[in-house]
Amino acid sequence: MTTPDRDQRFRLALTPGMQPTAWTRTWADRLPDRPLDLVQVTDAEAGTVLLNGTADAALLRLPVDRDRLHAIPLFTEVTVLVLPKDHLLTALDRITPADLVEETLITPADDVLRWTDPPGEPSLLPTPETTADAVELVAAGVGLLAVPMSLARLHHRKDLTYRPLIDAPDSQAALAWTRAREDDPLIEELIGIIRGRTANSSRGRAAEPPATRTEPKKRTPPPARTGRETSASRRRTGRPGGGTARRRGR
Repeated sequence: MTTPDRDQRFRLALTPGMQPTAWTRTWADRLPDRPLDLVQVTDAEAGTVLLNGTADAALLRLPVDRDRLHAIPLFTEVTVLVLPKDHLLTALDRITPADLVEETLITPADDVLRWTDPPGEPSLLPTPETTADAVELVAAGVGLLAVPMSLARLHHRKDLTYRPLIDAPDSQAALAWTRAREDDPLIEELIGIIRGRTANSSRGRAAEPPATRTEPKKRTPPPARTGRETSASRRRTGRPGGGTARRRGR
């Protein structure tokens, strides 16, 4: 079997926590000649890989550079608080900023929530480089961490859990691509898949032309018969009104 070369493959960059499983299956069904390569990148790298051509599109978090990139918002992620399973706040179904006044919040360098005025006490430890490092600190019992739920699931540990954090900043997932690829049919196809368009949508690459409708052939009615022809036919077949009269006996 021939392996498609790099130019025939479509590269989709994914920032941490993005799970496009259903969309990738639909892509494979509709475009088997264009394999979809998933490229894992950090949130900080997402815009760069689009601009330098390493990826054709990206599932990332807003904001992006709108002067050079197009972006379609997809959904808003739920913000949660990651905490040890034995923490007192686990007794709550959901947590508010007021519940964190006496807590220490850890903010990693790759934070995506951008909470400018978080509650509680700032950590006195050096800023962790990544969310994964921050999760390790939470497990060590030195603070709590606010993140999108997708990241909490990505960095799941048996000794940690999370609760919804309301009245806190959230993050918005989006599909992005460069303005140079504005009319790219493959980008349109991906947008259609994400938005749930059918394969026969007029905007998708895989759309099929409508089937040509064949009109049924019309049957030509037989020509109308004249009165003379009808009488002659009745005499031949012996039908009522055209049969041969019986001869009376002498």
